[in-house]
Amino acid sequence: MPHPPPAGGWRRRNIEAERKGKIMGLTFYLLPAILIIAFLFSAIRVLREYERGVVFTLGRFTNVKGPGLIILIPIIQQMVRVDLRTFVEDVPTQDVISRDNVSVKVNAVLYFRIVDPQKAILNVEDYLTATSQLAQTTLRSVLGKHELDEMLAERDKLNADIQSILDEQTDAWGIKVANVEIKHVDIDESMIRAIAKQAEAERIRRAKIINSEGEQQAAEKLVEAGRILAGDPRAMQLRYFSALHDIAGDRTNTIVFPLPMDLIEAIRHPNKG
Repeated sequence: MPHPPPAGGWRRRNIEAERKGKIMGLTFYLLPAILIIAFLFSAIRVLREYERGVVFTLGRFTNVKGPGLIILIPIIQQMVRVDLRTFVEDVPTQDVISRDNVSVKVNAVLYFRIVDPQKAILNVEDYLTATSQLAQTTLRSVLGKHELDEMLAERDKLNADIQSILDEQTDAWGIKVANVEIKHVDIDESMIRAIAKQAEAERIRRAKIINSEGEQQAAEKLVEAGRILAGDPRAMQLRYFSALHDIAGDRTNTIVFPLPMDLIEAIRHPNKG
C-alpha cells in the first residue's frame, strides 16, 4: 500500500494555491483598472480659453470643440489643436526693384490670427508657412509698383495695401490679417548720395521760388503804394519828410534836397523878375 504524503507537503501546496488565487484575483481587478485609466487618458482633453479642437471621426470632420473639457472616443476620434491668439510673423528681407528701377531691401512684420479653425486645418496644409510665403510675395509685388519716394514717404498707405491684399487671399484659410508694418527700407550707399543731392536741389528750388514770390509781392505792394501817393501830392511830400527823418540820425549819410527848377532859375537870374 502507498504511503500518504507528509503533512508539510499538503500545507505547502495550499499556500501556493492561495498565492496563485490572490494573483489571479488581483490581475482580474487590475487589468480593467489599467484599461479604464488608459481610456480616460486617451479620451479626455482639456483646451485652454484661446484654443479650439478640430475633431475628426474615422477621418471625417465632425465639429469644432472647446474651450474646456473634451471627451473623445479613443481610436475612432482624433483632434487637432488650433491656437486663436494673434501670431507675429517676421517677413524676411526681400530684394525689391521699385518702379523707377531702384534696388532696395525691405523687410516687414505681419500680425494675423485664426478666425475659422475648420478652414485653417482643412483648406491648407500648414497655415503658418503658407501665410509667411504669401506675405513675402505680396510684399515684393506691391512695393515693385511704387517709386522709391513713395516707399519712404507713404508707408502707411503701402501697409494698408499689403494688409488688404493678404486679408483677401487668406480669407479662404480662415485667417484674418490684422496689420502689416514695413520695418526697414535699406538703400545702397550710392543711392543715398544721389538722394542727398536731389534733396539739396529741391531745397535750392524752393528757396528760389520763395525769393521770387517775395519779389512779386513787394512789387505789387510798391505799385499799390505808388497809386496811393499819386492820388495826393501832399502825401508824397510827407513821405519825403519821413525818409529824411529816418536818415537824419546817421551823420555819415549825405542828404540831397531836391529843389524845383523854377526856384533854381530865380536864384541864378534875380533880375528877370
